[in-house]
Amino acid sequence: QVQLVESGGGLVQPGGSLRLSCAASGSIPASQDMGWYRQAPGKQREWVANINSISTNTANSVKGRFTISRDNAKNTVYLQMNSLKPDDTAVYYCYAVLSGDVTWGQGTQVTVSS
Repeated sequence: QVQLVESGGGLVQPGGSLRLSCAASGSIPASQDMGWYRQAPGKQREWVANINSISTNTANSVKGRFTISRDNAKNTVYLQMNSLKPDDTAVYYCYAVLSGDVTWGQGTQVTVSS
């Protein structure tokens, strides 16, 4: 079974940037969806962005600030986060769809605070 390992989270000041990475332990075909959700304390998990060979989609709440990209050769998906706000504080989870099954990463904490 494919495993996903996230990295790149941390503490950043408002207006700062972070780049999250999510590497799969096995092959994820480009046609299969990979993406990111986030969950803030006391809130439901929220979709952030997804990417596959047909489309790239980003939530309105982060559009213009966050960019999702993917390196299919490395089976890795990235989330470049710019102009971070305190409301972006959350645990960020990556996911991958493979043959109809969804696999989740363990999550990485992003804290935006001065």
